[in-house]
Amino acid sequence: MTMSTRTDAQAPTLHAADSHDLIRVYGARVNNLKDVSIEIPKRRLTVFTGVSGSGKSSLVFGTIAAESQRLINETYSAFVQGFMPTLARPEVDVLDGLTTAIIVDQQRMGADPRSTVGTATDANAMLRILFSRLGQPHIGSPNAYSFNVASVRASGPITIDRGANSTTVKQSYSRTGGMCTRCEGRGSVTDFDLSQLYDDSKSINEGAITIPGYSVDGWYGRIFSGCGFFDPDKPISKYTKKELHDLLRKEPTKIKVDNINLTYEGLIPKIQKSFLAKDVDALQPHIRAFVERAVTFTICPECDGTRLSEAARSSKISGINIADACAMQISDLADWVRGLGEPSVAPLLATLRQTLDSFVEIGLGYLSLERPSGTLSGGEAQRVKMIRHLGSSLTDTTYVFDEPTTGLHPHDIQRMNDLLLRLRDKGNTVLVVEHKPETIAIADHVVDLGPGAGTAGGAVCFEGTVEGLRASDTITGRHFDDRAALKETVRTPTGKLEIRGATSHNVRDVDVDIPLGVLVVVTGVAGSGKSSLIHGSVSGRTGVVAIDQGGIRGSRRSNPATYTGLLDPIRKAFAKANGVKPALFSANSEGACPNCNGAGVIYTDLAMMASVATTCEECEGKRFEASVLHYHFGGRDISEVLAMSVTEAKEFFGAGEARTPAAHAILTRLADVGLGYLSLGQPLTTLSGGERQRLKLATHMAEKGGVYVLDEPTAGLHLADVEQLLGLLDRLVDSGKSVIVIEHHQAVMAHADWIIDLGPGAGHDGGRIVFEGTPATLIAARSTLTGEHLASYVA
Repeated sequence: MTMSTRTDAQAPTLHAADSHDLIRVYGARVNNLKDVSIEIPKRRLTVFTGVSGSGKSSLVFGTIAAESQRLINETYSAFVQGFMPTLARPEVDVLDGLTTAIIVDQQRMGADPRSTVGTATDANAMLRILFSRLGQPHIGSPNAYSFNVASVRASGPITIDRGANSTTVKQSYSRTGGMCTRCEGRGSVTDFDLSQLYDDSKSINEGAITIPGYSVDGWYGRIFSGCGFFDPDKPISKYTKKELHDLLRKEPTKIKVDNINLTYEGLIPKIQKSFLAKDVDALQPHIRAFVERAVTFTICPECDGTRLSEAARSSKISGINIADACAMQISDLADWVRGLGEPSVAPLLATLRQTLDSFVEIGLGYLSLERPSGTLSGGEAQRVKMIRHLGSSLTDTTYVFDEPTTGLHPHDIQRMNDLLLRLRDKGNTVLVVEHKPETIAIADHVVDLGPGAGTAGGAVCFEGTVEGLRASDTITGRHFDDRAALKETVRTPTGKLEIRGATSHNVRDVDVDIPLGVLVVVTGVAGSGKSSLIHGSVSGRTGVVAIDQGGIRGSRRSNPATYTGLLDPIRKAFAKANGVKPALFSANSEGACPNCNGAGVIYTDLAMMASVATTCEECEGKRFEASVLHYHFGGRDISEVLAMSVTEAKEFFGAGEARTPAAHAILTRLADVGLGYLSLGQPLTTLSGGERQRLKLATHMAEKGGVYVLDEPTAGLHLADVEQLLGLLDRLVDSGKSVIVIEHHQAVMAHADWIIDLGPGAGHDGGRIVFEGTPATLIAARSTLTGEHLASYVA
């Protein structure tokens, strides 16, 4: 065999295909970006930094990733595109060198009770196939092991047409599902406190029903009065058994009231359909409060919370049924699967092992597959989404991450960094929006946006290496090596909050006294039981204001003014000054521009292509009817007030003829959490994650409570903003409040008066108190992972 060798002495010329090694962005103007032009190296790890609201997400997610997804969607036929989400082209002059983008964001996973960690990652699907092949006794197909599939049976005649003849034959059909018939695969059953549904001392016509929206003067009053199933003038306490059943549980029945055909249904099935079928967090506050008062959720007595039928639980492999497997900690389940050596299902076992090992590798080995996906934190949800990409054979792909270290203890951040570098080393472009210096430090390329937030941001302040960023005079460069020092003296507690026998989730019968009147930080590795201990034993007590990680829900019509309740005193002040109704000063009510219905823009639907939004010509985007803008307060109309920043508005409503104390108090709280740059009328949909968290914090600061519980308030905060947050926490404590913070950030730990450290590990290796005391004592002892990392941080 001969081999040809290259004999010419000339250096090989670069192939045209190898010249596309940059992603080029020219003239990006999405949200607050100001004609941003950058070049990002491919097959490298690029980290985007900058204060919260500086435009990082607008550049990475709103521009680069959005255009990549839009271009991929356009490769499908118009018919297929009709079933896909329509995406508008980002406002950018040139986007060149894009590759397929895979977005791994922090959006919470759906809170549907049927969605679990297992169903979201396909691990459940593989387990169901495994049990359908190896489970004894054999009960059926994989559907027989699914809590989302009900068993059905049907039989009857069917007509078959064959040419000119048709024959009728009797057919039977059955499908065996694994759903528990009592709880319908939800794992819990609902019980109603009837005293919260009605006042039995009154009659229906006297307003006995106390369910929100069920007014005796409205439609429901007419239905109950005219249905004929019970006497609306008799007190409910005197109803017969049948009348009470008809009021509470009657199935949908056609009735006629005032010559109008209607459907009557009992109160309980009506509540189940209108309130309980939805995600509780999505309900309006007053309805959510009613549901929490009136409905108790208890573990299903028939399936013991496993969601599965008796048949599904009877089928076992090596003494373990599918409910036991899903209840195991994933690290233990991986070991169990590794012990199964059945050759007939070898490819399935290999794939299942790889998926479960990915959970352990990414630091989620403490979860179980039965864990409802809606209970995962933002950081956990993001890592669960990463599972399917870890073993992927794809290369030359762009992976886009949104603060992947959120919710991670310093001990776990190194593991996450290794995963990001592995993805890069496979030949992928990795784009990361991040604030933590530990992750910024591993970047090949850094893009720093700013210099400020909102309208003061949207420009590239620095592009280059990490060392270059350190030497730069940008706000990130100046704060990159910041280290919070321990306080010289810690506060003295004024009391204690006792927790006895806490057993929520993996917490192991914990007894602990939380000091009051001081800043307490609860820490520990991810999955050690911090949130379970505090939210399970402290939140919900009288006088406790708990601010969790739940996202803010809001449409394009919602803005900081509506969300915080700021618009109410402003509208009343405008109405009083002009002698008109407050509703005129709402773009969602009587004052709305009739042309755009108060949206400020008009949307044109173009079927499978993206809708086009054009500024309303009538109101010029101001959202209000022209006549409303003639009314002034303090020399400004309502649209000019909504265009103000928080700082401007605070000054405007703080003194002079426009002085409005109620509005000024809310604006002061917004400024205190570092949102002074936000405009009052900016849609909530355009706010970053960090801005939404602080907006929520500002709203809850108005609640009257002696104890504040904050769950990772540094999430989404820039290094420079953490200092401001520490000042806010100090002001809360100095004003007489007790503040309990669940946190991983070492600056917050160092600033604490008292630290409670859980661990030593995650899942069943955690759930115990491993340290209680001052930060100085923790550093001196170095007896826990937290102590070691905090010691190296302050050193």
